[in-house]
Amino acid sequence: MALLVILGIIVVILVGTVIALYNRLVRLRNSARSSFSDIDVQLKKRFDLIPSLVETVKAYASHEKEVLTKLTEARAMATQATTPGEKARSENMLKDTLKSLFAVAEAYPDLKANQNFMQMQNQLTMLEDGIEQARRYYNAVVRDLNTMIESFPANMIASMFGFQQEEYFQLDSPETERKPIRPDFS
Repeated sequence: MALLVILGIIVVILVGTVIALYNRLVRLRNSARSSFSDIDVQLKKRFDLIPSLVETVKAYASHEKEVLTKLTEARAMATQATTPGEKARSENMLKDTLKSLFAVAEAYPDLKANQNFMQMQNQLTMLEDGIEQARRYYNAVVRDLNTMIESFPANMIASMFGFQQEEYFQLDSPETERKPIRPDFS
């Protein structure tokens, strides 16, 4: 009889552990999905701001069509990306093009003095900060989820229920980030 009680307690502990691990994996997966959506919200705000920036720059720098065209193309590519990896690659391209746009703006004192342009530039800076915060949170949740999926005994539960590791949202490599922007004013 004592053996049955001990086996019953062991079974209850094992079932409880499986349930607790499964629920934690579900919470982490849902947090990762939610935080990825938060990144999307910030990116959408930035995508919505870009056409206004382009129009303002067009009014002052009509012969800078190449930069404006690249920015429009980069924005379109970024809006079509779906996975974290695709979004990160398209965001790198968009981010570099935005840097070029602001480098062009430096060459036009009237544009730099334009109140609308300055306001949009400030909004864009705030959005970039929001994107960075959302990306950091997402990557922290993904790190926790991926660690749990790889850790014993959670890895057994994760494989039984089909949990997959998530992809980090990484923008540029440190080497790329350190390169200076070289605007072409020819």
